[in-house]
Amino acid sequence: MGSRFPSLRRLLGDRTPAGFPGVLEPGEDVLDSAAVEDGGHLVVTALGLWIPSDGAARRVGWHLIGKAAWADGVFVLTESVETGTAGSAVVLADLPPVRFRLPSPGKVPHEVRLRVDGSVRSRHRQEIGAGGAWFVQRKVPGRDGTVLQVRPDPGTDVTLVGAIAEQVAAKLVNPAE
Repeated sequence: MGSRFPSLRRLLGDRTPAGFPGVLEPGEDVLDSAAVEDGGHLVVTALGLWIPSDGAARRVGWHLIGKAAWADGVFVLTESVETGTAGSAVVLADLPPVRFRLPSPGKVPHEVRLRVDGSVRSRHRQEIGAGGAWFVQRKVPGRDGTVLQVRPDPGTDVTLVGAIAEQVAAKLVNPAE
């Protein structure tokens, strides 16, 4: 009898994959999912992308996906982490890319692209010394408004980037300055 429940769940609109170990927020519906060759699933919700992690699952918010690429049956995710703040701006750094082989991806790569792109309200590249930084305004899932994120290139003076980000964030809040 238990083998019929996943089909019944899907018929009733629940797209959560059988055995999914993540704990969804109330109202966080699964929009699509794809099994990962090595185990687990990539699961798309309005709040982010759930990825397999140490036998469990964890959600990466759409605003913390620095890059997502799909080619030759492999989905490559570059997750960003918050390393500090500069005024009301958030300073980010990218983690090493993680690869997921998806034998039957369905619409997951497309859904991820839509949501990552949809989280971006504006972006600007600023050259700073021998490096540079991306300044991106993004919508944070489940919150009103936007956040200014700054992602310095490796080797770029983070103190200088932080000072610029603090000024930009202040002007976004008080445009007359």
